[in-house]
Amino acid sequence: MAEFVKVASLDNVPEGKMIEANFAGKEVMLANVGGSVYAINDKCCHKGGPLHEGTLEDHNVVCLWHRARYDIATGKVAKETPWGVDAKTYEVKIEGNDILVRG
Repeated sequence: MAEFVKVASLDNVPEGKMIEANFAGKEVMLANVGGSVYAINDKCCHKGGPLHEGTLEDHNVVCLWHRARYDIATGKVAKETPWGVDAKTYEVKIEGNDILVRG
């Protein structure tokens, strides 16, 4: 199984915020919701919009380009999104102030 890799610090992702990070050559979005950090693919499946520039609504990220919605915990695209492929999610672990990802 792949090892965890540090991608950011908790200071970079305060509660209610999202950032883009690089993990194994891939762009991932980190989101802090309720003190839990989640990681999913940063590109919207529709037109490749950067999800970290969208908005957080509860446990969903909403793409700013065409409003596609993804559950940040599961990567599932919302039923009301007329197109869509689920986003890949990554396992996250917090060690001290470090955010580590694998997947």
